[in-house]
Amino acid sequence: MTDRVLVARIGAPHGVRGEVRLFVFTEDPAAILDYDPLTDATGRTRYRITALRAAKDHFVARFANVADRTAAEALTNVDLYVPREALPAPEDEDTFYHADLIGLAVEDEAGARIGTVTALHDFGAGDILEYAPALPGIRAKTLMVPFTRAAVPVVDVKAGRLVVAEAFVERRDPEPEAGEDKDG
Repeated sequence: MTDRVLVARIGAPHGVRGEVRLFVFTEDPAAILDYDPLTDATGRTRYRITALRAAKDHFVARFANVADRTAAEALTNVDLYVPREALPAPEDEDTFYHADLIGLAVEDEAGARIGTVTALHDFGAGDILEYAPALPGIRAKTLMVPFTRAAVPVVDVKAGRLVVAEAFVERRDPEPEAGEDKDG
């Protein structure tokens, strides 16, 4: 478990008056206003949102001490964090913070280690768990499985592990298709 949690990423400037696009990762995006101040990856630079409004697929935010487009451009791609203790406890046993899952051991149903969680994604059709495989014969740098109860029936954050159902475990690289070269 990490002591700081990523809650947003600053995007490109929006207009010329110092506003930026803001991509919020909290379950309730408006909750980003409850976390003051936010910090960057180093934990040393603090950011305070002074205005926030919804846009098509992001938010538009104004930060204190950012008065023009040049200052806003300097913030592009800055990740914003909050202390772990500032977040509410998960509501139930099926709710997890992504930060709590990153680094967990990935095991098969027999208990054999098959990898380590590297990321969680949501490409629009539900959460996807990405992990770095630890099995011989797998050349892929990472593998992905749906983050559903069917694919990942056990998540034990305290024990530092989760289980991927056998039907979703990749045991070796697939054979190349006819006419495909083995090296890619």
